[in-house]
Amino acid sequence: MIEVKNVSKSFGKHTVLNDVSASFEKGKVNVIIGASGQGKSVLAKCIVGLHEVDNGHIEFDKRDFVNMPSYERRELRKEIGMLFQGSALFDSMTVEENIMFPLSMFSKFTKKEMLDRVNFCLERVNLAGRNNLFPAECSGGMQKRIAIARAIAMNPKYLFCDEPNSGLDPQTSILIDNLIREITYEFNTTTIVITHDMNSVIEIGDNINFIYEGKNWWQGTSKEIVKTDNPEIVNFVFASEFMKKIRENLRKDL
Repeated sequence: MIEVKNVSKSFGKHTVLNDVSASFEKGKVNVIIGASGQGKSVLAKCIVGLHEVDNGHIEFDKRDFVNMPSYERRELRKEIGMLFQGSALFDSMTVEENIMFPLSMFSKFTKKEMLDRVNFCLERVNLAGRNNLFPAECSGGMQKRIAIARAIAMNPKYLFCDEPNSGLDPQTSILIDNLIREITYEFNTTTIVITHDMNSVIEIGDNINFIYEGKNWWQGTSKEIVKTDNPEIVNFVFASEFMKKIRENLRKDL
């Protein structure tokens, strides 16, 4: 579990996060949503240490990340897997080399052990045997799955996914959503997903945090988000007439 307690963050005179508290549960897909500029990406960057907080605490399974010595932070970061928005694969490396990269940097595995782990991860994302392809030879959906394989290569306790469905067609987005959910449940990972994809929110969001004007404005489950009458979240999630009709139908079924 990751716990954020009364975190604030400003850049100059501009306050981005204002006394934010949230709990991200182990073995759950924890989703952060919110409009652009409301603070969700800054919150995620604070959690992983890319931004230092001005006030508050962040705890990884009761370990105080904010006041942790730098060498302990380095060790903890080995427990974090990252799926970046654009996949961030190395174009000059093969699929195998991309997934092996964090293992060669941070593990003490032998070459055979690293290769075994790479093959396990590729099989887990349904890309077995694609070791020698280059990213340019792979579709967008394949690149996302390769990036997921690299993110889980170190068997992380914590998995961060930044807009995992960005640029993907609806069918591929569903495949990526299902894969993230399966990996979270299978490995009992604390997963945090930042997304604008409301289909992902409804389908895989075990716990949802809505960031609005620098605050954690609303928290709940995918069922509760359908039933809530909170005006800010209703206007954000169900802004279009199409989504309003979906909300009405879902509310009838609950």
